Amino acid sequence: MDVPIKGRGAQSNHASRFLRLATDASPEFVDLPAGDEELPPRHPATRLHVDAARTVISRNDSPDVPFGQSINPYRGCEHGCVYCFARPTHAYLDHSPGLDFETQIYAKPEAARLLDAELRRRGYQPDPIHLGANTDPYQPLEREARLTRQILEKLLEFGHPVTVLTKGTLIERDIDLLAELARRGLARAAISITTLDAQLKRTLEPRAASPAARLRTVAALTAAGIPTAVLVAPVIPAVNDHELEGILEAAARAGARRAGWILLRLPREVRGLMSEWLAAHRPLAAARVMNLLRDARGGRDSDARFHSRMRGDGAYAALIDRRFESAVRRLGLETGSGEPLDCTQFRVPPAGGQLTLF
Repeated sequence: MDVPIKGRGAQSNHASRFLRLATDASPEFVDLPAGDEELPPRHPATRLHVDAARTVISRNDSPDVPFGQSINPYRGCEHGCVYCFARPTHAYLDHSPGLDFETQIYAKPEAARLLDAELRRRGYQPDPIHLGANTDPYQPLEREARLTRQILEKLLEFGHPVTVLTKGTLIERDIDLLAELARRGLARAAISITTLDAQLKRTLEPRAASPAARLRTVAALTAAGIPTAVLVAPVIPAVNDHELEGILEAAARAGARRAGWILLRLPREVRGLMSEWLAAHRPLAAARVMNLLRDARGGRDSDARFHSRMRGDGAYAALIDRRFESAVRRLGLETGSGEPLDCTQFRVPPAGGQLTLF
């Protein structure tokens, strides 16, 4: 790509790997040069679809993540983070993990009703539910759809513990609910901060909140009594790794209590998308980025093995880990998941009216 697509993270829109036949609608393309059938539109619009899910709670048994249950109110994410490890899942919808992932967004309008039904099932055992496992629960669509808020309302009604991870400042809208949950030992929040460089943010995660805005959100959540962590993720070699200590220092000043970090992951199509981003925005550093990443991935671009996929191995990964541990000790930040949330308050309330979502 000679000119990056303004406001979008991906630079291409290759068809789903599951499609045997793929076609492009030529009217959506601008100034299509001969022989360049895959040139994406200059200003691709976001399209909303209804995800007619029958259940809403997903179960997880990975040893790499600190939760066993999660809810994703949306599939796809308009934040457009080019590195997002969830991008390949859009192929299962016959969409591209590229531009489609950030422009073809699926919402679950029945999420709160489905959650109510699942929590009422005989034998249900409460375990903290995580919001933000695959796509951001506070992406721009949430402002009107309010699915995440309705889920929080339902969890508060049942006295059910919840954790939230987001890049979106819209979480501040729901401080009333999260603060009450936190007061009862039922909620924690985490804000993902990749960089303090606003210009880098604009190309790496174009429709996410600015770094300064996210730090203000950390402060607002903390002031409301909501235990809040900052996740430095992903750490990208030779792109944002030099910012590690600076991000942690800013997080501590904002009131964060805990911190963590995750190394860049490049599963399936994300490898190609990240390569395109490097070619467009960091061409002189591209080879160094990939060499350092392979050093942490056993010579490979990606490593899906449990216990190493989040942090990596080797000299580079060990250096980042040492820098992180030194910084959090100096700043008084804690690591890990912290004290377990309280599952003993879970109660099934009398059945009542159902929320109207859209």
